[in-house]
Amino acid sequence: MKSLYVLVLCAAVSYALPIGSGSREEEKLELVQKYLEKYYNFTSDGKPVLRWRGNSPIVKKIKEMQKFIGLRVTGNLDSNTLEVIQKPRCGNPDVGDYSFFGGQPKWGKTTLTYRLLNYTPDMNSADVDKEIEKAFKVWSRVTPLTFTKVSQGDADILISFAAQEHGDFNSFDGPGGTLAHAYAPSPHIGGDAHFDEDENWTTGLEGSNLFVVAAHEFGHSLGLYHSQDPKALMYPVYRYPQHSKNVLSQDDITGIQQLYGASPNPSQDPEEDDEVLIKPTALPTACSPKLTFDAVTTFRGEILFFKDKHFWRKHPRLTEIEFNMISSFWSFLPSGIEAVTENEDKDETFIFKGNQFWGVRGDHGLSGYPRYISRLGFPADVKKIDAALFDANKKRTYYFESDRYWSYDETRQTMDNGYPKRISDGFPGIEGKIDAAFQHNGLFYFFRGTNQYEFDPTTKRITRVLKTNSWFSC
Repeated sequence: MKSLYVLVLCAAVSYALPIGSGSREEEKLELVQKYLEKYYNFTSDGKPVLRWRGNSPIVKKIKEMQKFIGLRVTGNLDSNTLEVIQKPRCGNPDVGDYSFFGGQPKWGKTTLTYRLLNYTPDMNSADVDKEIEKAFKVWSRVTPLTFTKVSQGDADILISFAAQEHGDFNSFDGPGGTLAHAYAPSPHIGGDAHFDEDENWTTGLEGSNLFVVAAHEFGHSLGLYHSQDPKALMYPVYRYPQHSKNVLSQDDITGIQQLYGASPNPSQDPEEDDEVLIKPTALPTACSPKLTFDAVTTFRGEILFFKDKHFWRKHPRLTEIEFNMISSFWSFLPSGIEAVTENEDKDETFIFKGNQFWGVRGDHGLSGYPRYISRLGFPADVKKIDAALFDANKKRTYYFESDRYWSYDETRQTMDNGYPKRISDGFPGIEGKIDAAFQHNGLFYFFRGTNQYEFDPTTKRITRVLKTNSWFSC
């Protein structure tokens, strides 16, 4: 889903990330086949598409998708098409009968109730209530509709946060991908909106902005289909928010007023208009004394420092430090990355968030990802990884969670026996939970808060304590 909120990148790129060799044809076919089956009513009888012909059903569906999304209609899996199908979006389909309901459904009344069945732990409950109320206000300002929150019993629109399979035979897919879905007006499940708990829900630019996603989903709850207008709130692909008074496009307004009519008392109050805006948030500053990192890794000879939905790039032969959006290089990755590690021997980098991880080579996602961290051998009580570090000398990857760590044998592809151990036992002087870690020139660097600790794995001693952003020549 997209809204009017578009984050503009101002940083120029002076050198590009090394490009991978490109995906194999069958990997691209598998990726697009799943997308078309879910959002464009493509059927293949459960069999993988093995042939690529100009008049084949899948090529026709790709053209249909490209036309709807607003891409150049080629029928080919060009880079723009592959980028779009890996972006976060609404889980409702773009074509066919509206999300399991035919016709043009609408509520037969203008006074509607809603109830939150639960809350995401990502946000304070009061903030969730506020963002949901704002999202409903987007639609009530241009229609005769009113929305009243109830705390118990039934309601027209039930709102919940859930992960994976959650009882409606329309399961979520982990971080990224599908953010939420909602059902058209009807009895029972009609109108209900479900939000993927595996996302990082926020009120700002980082993660998935709850207000933006909820406003879109409530459009479905009221009977709107997806829009082909890239400027519309009801466009299916998510775009990151920025401060704007144009929450709804004219396409959104025309659509909702065709169902319910215009508001009898349109707002003329600028302060009330401002209540439904995204408040601007400051971008992270490289030389801020309060800067902390989410993850740090080497990457094909460079060092990448991750923060929220951005990262800095440091090249050893260049003094310039670049600042980029994660999505500008890996559109399929979530923001708020929690750990990253590079296996230099295999030219593979693994990115962790929540209970899943992604594999990349250059700017290309590896086939078969994301995977659950349990496949690496972690016990069930480990829900996420705080940091990861590849030891090129011992061919081990160390995974850190809370005040303990595991050792993974990259040669045998299995966890070493005798773990987890206390971080302070394996790395004397490194106490408690760490934010990030990586190896550089034979030394380990551990980040905690605004400090980093240079550690010699041979002598098992801390050699220096530095500020987190000392790499940036601040």
